[in-house]
Amino acid sequence: MKFGAVDNPEAIDFTLPADHPDTKKVLAEYKSEGVAFEVFVGCAKWNKTDLKGFYPRGTKDELTYYSRQFNSIELNSTHYGVPKNEQVVVWKEKTPANFKFFPKIPQTISHFKRLIEVKSEVDNFVATMSHLDEKLGMIFLQVHDNFQPKDMSRVERFVADFPKDVPLAIEVRNKTWFEGKAADEFYKILQSYHVSNIIVDTAGRRDMLHMRLSSEEAFVRFVGANVDSDYTRLDEWVDRIASWKEQGLQKLYFFVHQNIEEASPLLSAHFIEKLNGRLGTNLRIPNDPSNPLF
Repeated sequence: MKFGAVDNPEAIDFTLPADHPDTKKVLAEYKSEGVAFEVFVGCAKWNKTDLKGFYPRGTKDELTYYSRQFNSIELNSTHYGVPKNEQVVVWKEKTPANFKFFPKIPQTISHFKRLIEVKSEVDNFVATMSHLDEKLGMIFLQVHDNFQPKDMSRVERFVADFPKDVPLAIEVRNKTWFEGKAADEFYKILQSYHVSNIIVDTAGRRDMLHMRLSSEEAFVRFVGANVDSDYTRLDEWVDRIASWKEQGLQKLYFFVHQNIEEASPLLSAHFIEKLNGRLGTNLRIPNDPSNPLF
């Protein structure tokens, strides 16, 4: 994932900013005793070419192995085309019962048609992804970098038409979405339709760390810079997530990217181990020999 990459990551201040004041208000609405905290952590790809060194020698089926190390995948391949129903069923059948897919909406909808008259395409994509059944986690929309708040009405129409029984998250990228009235208006739309506000932690775009949750679910896309500070950045995220959990966070979706993707499983393993220790979660640590495959 090259988005937000910089030539000198050592010069970046990676400190997480304070939460937006509305985050505390939103989480307070959902705080409830006895609600199980759900965590899904994964990478963005499962193929051997990108995740070099992750798969044991002789691994024949990458998804089968990956899904027994992680409990989720950010399914970016769907951004480039809608798979056939039969392919989606194969993905479902290869993975364990607790595994979740988080598919990205196709670029024909987000980038080419730019959310204009896309209801039929959206309905078709959702119908295809519904073949994942209980393994469909959350669908997410990522709009083009040059898509700006002047087209806010398209976003509102999109979420209004989106099937209400399918969880949705949205990632905006143009810096104008994080400023002033536009940020407030966008946030109100997300909140009113119960859509998650995606947070992106990447070196060159610190403005995307808006830290403004719009629901009881946090969707975070973490982009490492292939430097040692990636690990301390993740430690800070564990602290922040612990704080959100205390305030009422119910679900966390956290996906680890790297400019050189082969390091993603190592970062993810570090993050999962820290989460387990701090929050008492019981996620499998990828490629940990003390944990047999399930």
